[in-house]
Amino acid sequence: MKTSLKCRCGQHLTRRDVMQLRAMQYGKMNYVFLKFRCSHCKKLGELYVKPEEWSEALFQEGKGEFTVAETKQFSKLGAITFDEMKRFHMELEKLTGLPVGETEE
Repeated sequence: MKTSLKCRCGQHLTRRDVMQLRAMQYGKMNYVFLKFRCSHCKKLGELYVKPEEWSEALFQEGKGEFTVAETKQFSKLGAITFDEMKRFHMELEKLTGLPVGETEE
């Protein structure tokens, strides 16, 4: 699963680097086609991404640890409010030790 878009030189691609973006079909396979010029090395390149892996979030650097599905899920949650941060801080103040042997499933 793709988490970011990179040039062959290793540089992260941004939306400004993209010269062409379109859906393509080869036989029964569908792809999102990107033609780009890397802002770092200035070379032209092409990428083919599966439609189920495609998201505009791939252009955002720093979100590489999340999958596309996780990024979509987090965007639905909205911003963390001040009250949520305050409640979390108060719960941390109450914590006297780390729970041992408890795991989330």
